[in-house]
Amino acid sequence: ARGLPSLHILFADPQDLTACQAAGLMQRQQVQFHWENQGWADFESFLASLNQEKRKKIRQERRKVREAGISFRAIPGQHMTPADWALVQRCYQQTYWEHGNPPYLQPDFFRLMQQQMPDNWLLFVGEREGQAIAMSLIGLQRNAQGQPAVAYGRYWGALARVDCLHFEACYY
Repeated sequence: ARGLPSLHILFADPQDLTACQAAGLMQRQQVQFHWENQGWADFESFLASLNQEKRKKIRQERRKVREAGISFRAIPGQHMTPADWALVQRCYQQTYWEHGNPPYLQPDFFRLMQQQMPDNWLLFVGEREGQAIAMSLIGLQRNAQGQPAVAYGRYWGALARVDCLHFEACYY
């Protein structure tokens, strides 16, 4: 009735899913991966908990990114500039176009995220020779003391192809 091309409801309550099904909406199957810090003090402690094969693979992936001249910096949402948000938007759009889809989030979406939710974001910017070429935007939920308690998903995108860059930006 509203002419919407699609409607996505994530993390729906059971009664919402029942209502969607009754309305004839197609159900989406999803997979989520949850990672919890098991008390590791740093990344090396985490790696030490893995078997040798997994440690070796992660170190190789990370080395490829370093050897490509990529370094990262983290920017808390409150310190993100309009240029940082423009990078997020460009990388987001590039990723969608590369996968044959038009990007659906509009510039106002990113502007509103900056204005209304600055404490809920952490941006990782991948740079080569001083030029930003990739980003990973993490959503944060804060505890009662205002400290990040949970990190949710991420928007990822890159303006250049670099082997293993996705893993470095999003996971490592």
